[in-house]
Amino acid sequence: MDRTEKAIFTNMCMVTDGAGNVLVEDRLDPDWPGVTFPGGHVERGESFTGAMIREVLEETGLTVSDLTLCGIKNWTRDDGVRYTVLLYKTSRFSGDLTSSDEGEVRWVPLRELPNMKLAGGMETMLKLFLEDGLSEYFFYRENGRWVETLQ
Repeated sequence: MDRTEKAIFTNMCMVTDGAGNVLVEDRLDPDWPGVTFPGGHVERGESFTGAMIREVLEETGLTVSDLTLCGIKNWTRDDGVRYTVLLYKTSRFSGDLTSSDEGEVRWVPLRELPNMKLAGGMETMLKLFLEDGLSEYFFYRENGRWVETLQ
């Protein structure tokens, strides 16, 4: 029995400033617009943590450290490829905040985040970033519809 499958690995990082604020990115991508956290694709041969550090730097100008893996979002696309998003958080960073062509980045109070125009799935992913005891946001197709689970 073959236990391998094709996969795409991506990441996302919630950066906090220790004063109740979180770093957000207002994405310009029409395929997934809205407010989210910085992140992107893990390149072939790149470590997951190294990719997260690189993505945050590219999208925000900040260098993050002391990353904690706090959850996973994953599903199998219609083409059979498993899409996995590794979710990290940190409050350790240095550098000067700079937006990129991915979208505008800015600090907002964490309590205001649920009231913003969030990118698809962000409301559920926030639970993984914030609630102890949760680690996975998984969804699958059943009878032609997506079924979401949070564990």
